[in-house]
Amino acid sequence: MSLPKLEYCQARTIEEALNMWAEKTAARYIAGGTDLLPQLRAGSRAPLRVVDLKYIENLAKIRQVEDGSVSIGAAASVAQVAADASVRQHYPILVDCCLSLGSYPLRNRATVVGNICNASPCADTSAALLALEAVVVTAGPKAKRRIPIGDFFKGPGESCLQAGELVVEIILPKATSGGRGHYGRIARRKSVDISTVAVLVSVLPKGQPRHRLSLLSVAPTPLRVFEAEAVLDERGPEGASQAAEIARASCTPINDVRGSAEYRWDMVGVLTERGVMTLAESIGR
Repeated sequence: MSLPKLEYCQARTIEEALNMWAEKTAARYIAGGTDLLPQLRAGSRAPLRVVDLKYIENLAKIRQVEDGSVSIGAAASVAQVAADASVRQHYPILVDCCLSLGSYPLRNRATVVGNICNASPCADTSAALLALEAVVVTAGPKAKRRIPIGDFFKGPGESCLQAGELVVEIILPKATSGGRGHYGRIARRKSVDISTVAVLVSVLPKGQPRHRLSLLSVAPTPLRVFEAEAVLDERGPEGASQAAEIARASCTPINDVRGSAEYRWDMVGVLTERGVMTLAESIGR
């Protein structure tokens, strides 16, 4: 199916992007376009105008902030994030999730911000961002906002973004730096395809709670299982089976072409337990 007719605009500033959106009803922002273009072809999205953000200065940058956190600009590609020295050193679990997303050519075009703005329950980078307690910074017609990543997702394809609001950057807090993790992912094909089910088990070097457990493709939104994390904090690897059962109980999977709900339930338990044990072995615990 060919693309529908629409108006394409290049914004040079955030203010200009907001004005371009306001001038035309049913406008949409775009950075990489790897989600939006297939949706246009399928007819599931029909904007009259597309506002391109990748020409806005600084939005493609990854930078260290004065407080020790790291900022990922809205136009920074997934490949760029995965290759960044600061991200690789301080947030390796995000690197693992980035490298699981699609193919190499797609990662050079797709953005981490776009991956979460699509609000898919299987968005690979969201697993790490939940574990890292990232903060989403937005600009909108009314005001700027800082949104904890746990409050960002509302349902399949639905985020908390308001009309005309765009994500400027994602902040990775210093407090969650230095973690290690194991990202287990099952898909119909080894690469490229989206996940049938995915589980990220991670542990931070300091603070409480230390453990993180993020699930994808088994609920209406990417999911963090706090009760299972508490078990792992208390019992460590000996609590792997208990954490796996809690993870399974937290899921509300569906039947679709990629797998049945029953299969997803089972694999959440398998991947959780496997992730806990593999991570414990890798860090010598």
